[in-house]
Amino acid sequence: MIGFRNVSKDRVRDRVRRAAGAGMVLPLVAGALVAAGAGPAVAGPGRGPTAVVAMGDSYISGEAGRWKGNSLTDSGSRSGTDRAWTGGSTYDPARVYGATAGGCDRSDSAEVRSAGPVAEAAVNLACSGATAENVYRAVSGGVALKGEAPQADQLAAVAASHDVKVIALSVGGNDLGFADIIKECAYDFVLWGSYCHDDQQAGVDRKIDAVMAGVAKSVDEVRAVMRGAGYADPAYRIVLQSYPSPIPRGAENRYPQSDWSRLDTGGCPFWNRDSDWARDSLVPQLAGRIKAVAAAKGVQFLDLRDMLQGREACAKASRLVSSSAPASARTSEWARWIDSSGTQGLVQESMHPNYFGQLAAGRCLALVLARPADAGFGCRNTAGADENGMYLTPAA
Repeated sequence: MIGFRNVSKDRVRDRVRRAAGAGMVLPLVAGALVAAGAGPAVAGPGRGPTAVVAMGDSYISGEAGRWKGNSLTDSGSRSGTDRAWTGGSTYDPARVYGATAGGCDRSDSAEVRSAGPVAEAAVNLACSGATAENVYRAVSGGVALKGEAPQADQLAAVAASHDVKVIALSVGGNDLGFADIIKECAYDFVLWGSYCHDDQQAGVDRKIDAVMAGVAKSVDEVRAVMRGAGYADPAYRIVLQSYPSPIPRGAENRYPQSDWSRLDTGGCPFWNRDSDWARDSLVPQLAGRIKAVAAAKGVQFLDLRDMLQGREACAKASRLVSSSAPASARTSEWARWIDSSGTQGLVQESMHPNYFGQLAAGRCLALVLARPADAGFGCRNTAGADENGMYLTPAA
């Protein structure tokens, strides 16, 4: 990581734009199927291999699954954090993301793959950068993304070849403009010496109703596909989930805001007041609205707002990986930092749950699927434990 104190504002702006702005920009179905083949010619509801399906955006596709914590080491395995390292100075992101590397970034540790044996096949249709219209069927205004058909149209093929039992859906963050929010808040820390929360909250308030309409339509589109494939609504479960915060509250940040360490060392260039707003206002606001959509549409809600508590980038309760502090789900961060140097991996991985965070999300999904489908739950981690310490709470 390198600092911005001795470079021009234009270079600073470019690095922040690449690191934050692309952070959430955020093969067709055959390429998304894992753990099972295409299934028998005659399958569908009640027949064929069972399947759990992920739909939506980068928070469920597996973006940042390449990384086991964050390290200042820019060479080799990056202190053991880089799962794409192949030796020497060679890296192959396809080891983690397969053919979707640099695109949808569907990782081998994505939530539906980390949930364990909840179904015979784990099918990941989610794509980094997806908005609600990338979920809709084409006949309903759905739009292709990164060379792939709208996700609901891909779901139709899966529903015909598999007995789909669970559809986990994460959508709305890109519609709301998470990337722009991160970018502007980082700019305000690095360049302008001002806060972002007031202007950004006003923008969120202007957009939130339309965003939730898109989330609701996404659920409707999933229902329409499944009904068209012959599934009765009770035959499968839709789990609509909210988003975790990748940054801690100001008081829980291990780096002072008075110097450049939040940028140069921690990769979390945000003021305390903006951090508090994101953690305690923005993320809960979005979670509350998604919960309301889930209730209105009769689907299950999984609240992940607290999933990364104490494990966020720069959190006091976690630490960077180094030669003296090996990568560990018990001690390392569970969120990918903003790599301001641009020397570690893909910029779109910034501010997402990393490998450890995805294992935790998978555990959350497994726990929810073991509970009644008509109840909503939150999911939290146990301090000092790995993903097996995840536990459910009543939804807030």
